[in-house]
Amino acid sequence: MTTHARGFPRSARSIGKARDFVAALVGAGDRADDIRLCVSELATNALVHGTPRGREFRVYVTVEDGSVRVEVHDASGTRPYLCAPDDTADRGRGLRLVDALADDWGTSDRTGVGKVVWVVFKVPAGPPPRKWPFTPPPGRS
Repeated sequence: MTTHARGFPRSARSIGKARDFVAALVGAGDRADDIRLCVSELATNALVHGTPRGREFRVYVTVEDGSVRVEVHDASGTRPYLCAPDDTADRGRGLRLVDALADDWGTSDRTGVGKVVWVVFKVPAGPPPRKWPFTPPPGRS
């Protein structure tokens, strides 16, 4: 089992950086798009709802033979929940996507302050993940 972690500042740019961090570790298998989308949703929630100004959220990625677990840690103790937004709402669908795409997800308390929102994806066993640090493709940072 291998776990990697990285902190991201409270910035809209951090969502893409968190997504790229995870993508570099899990590779480009069949579930890569699902994993990237869920990371985007969880990072967005952490940024909007759980990370005070001047603080950061952290992303942990654990790659095991047959599964990928992604955790997003933030400073808020408020647990996210599945909403049922009406057709005109412009928010509230992110966790519905996570629920539909991930094999499992949930929340847990964080040691100290805050919470962890996690997702698990079953992936086919294959070659080991790429090593961190990586150099993003040209034009990506």
